[in-house]
Amino acid sequence: MTGSWTFRTLIVLGAVPLSACRTPSATSAAATAGWTISTAPSLPEPLSNNAVAAAEVDGRVRVLSFLGIGASRDYTAISRRAYALDVSTGVWERLPDVPGPAGRLAATAEAVGGQVYLFGGYEVAADATETTSPAVDIYDIRERRYTRGRDAPTPVDDAVSGVWRGRLVYLVGGWSMDRTVRDVQFYDPRGDAWSAATSLTGTPVFGHSGALVRDTIVYCGGAKMNAPAAPKYLPSAECHRGDIDASDPSRVDWKPIAALPGLPRYRMAAGPVDAGDMVGVLFVGGTTNPYNFDGMGYDGRPSAPEAASWLYDVEHDRWLPGPTLAAPTMDHRGAVQGGGSWFVIGGMEAGQRVTTRVTRLAR
Repeated sequence: MTGSWTFRTLIVLGAVPLSACRTPSATSAAATAGWTISTAPSLPEPLSNNAVAAAEVDGRVRVLSFLGIGASRDYTAISRRAYALDVSTGVWERLPDVPGPAGRLAATAEAVGGQVYLFGGYEVAADATETTSPAVDIYDIRERRYTRGRDAPTPVDDAVSGVWRGRLVYLVGGWSMDRTVRDVQFYDPRGDAWSAATSLTGTPVFGHSGALVRDTIVYCGGAKMNAPAAPKYLPSAECHRGDIDASDPSRVDWKPIAALPGLPRYRMAAGPVDAGDMVGVLFVGGTTNPYNFDGMGYDGRPSAPEAASWLYDVEHDRWLPGPTLAAPTMDHRGAVQGGGSWFVIGGMEAGQRVTTRVTRLAR
C-alpha cells in the first residue's frame, strides 16, 4: 500500500448456519497485505442484495439488515425481514418486518440519528415483472416501529446512497422502472422533503457502488444499457466523484476519476473511510459480470465474486490496494461503519451461494 494511514476494522458478513446468532470465538486468522482476517458473528439466515445501515443509539452500536433475497434465489425468496446486530454483544435480533405487500431487492438504507431510512428497491412478481418502489420506510430503533416518509420523486433501485454532514441523504443514479437514470436527489429527514441535485455527467448505470465521505461522493462500476444488442447490459468501467457545495447542497461538481484497477465491477460493497490521515471510499468484492437477481449473468454465464479490494484516496485522487479475501462475495448494497468497524452484510459467494458468513478484516 502506498503511504501510511490509520485504519480501524472492517467486517464482511457472508455464510454459516442459521443457528450462529451467538457470539462465536474468533477462529482462523490470516494476514494479507498487512490486513488480519478472522471470523465474526453471522447473520441469522442467508441474505443477499439486502439494504444495510449502522447506528449508535443510547451508547450501543447496531448494524442493521433489511429486505434482500434468500438461499433459493427466486422471487419466492425475496424477503421483508429485518435484523440488527448489537456489536458489543455479537448477538443478532429479529426486527419487525419491513411494511409492504412484498419483499424488495436492491433497496438502500442510511441511518440518521436513531432512525434508519429505507429507500426504494424493487419487487419481483411471479411472472418476473420487476417494479421499482418509490417507498421511504423509516425504522425507529428505540421504538421498534416503522413510519412512512414522502415517496421519492424518482423511484430508484440499485442506487448509491450516503449521508451528508449528518443531515441529508443522497441517492445517486440507479434503475427506475425500465431504465437507468442520471438523477441525483436528496432527502431531508427533518422536513420529510426531497430536492434535486446536479445530475450525473457520466453514463447512467445501475448496480454501481460508492459512498459519501465528508463533502465528496465517489462511485464506480455498475452496469449500463446495451439493448437491443446482446447482452442487454454491459459492465461500466467509469468512476466519478462529486464534490458537494457546502453553501448549496443541490450543487455537485461531478468529474471522472481513474477507473478502479482491474476489470470493471458490479455490486461491490462500498463504504466511507474517515480515519486518521485517510479520507476515502473502500470498495470490496463484487463481480466483473453483471447479472440478474439470481446471480446468473446477462450473458448467460454464472457470475463469480472477485477477491481484491481497493481504496480511493479522496485527498490525493489515487487508488490504493486493500485486502484480498480468501472467500470473496458479491451482490452487496454497501459497507457500513459502526463502532470502529466496517461491515459488509450478506451477499453471494462462488457458485451464487447466498451467504451468512462473517469475515472480520483489521489492519
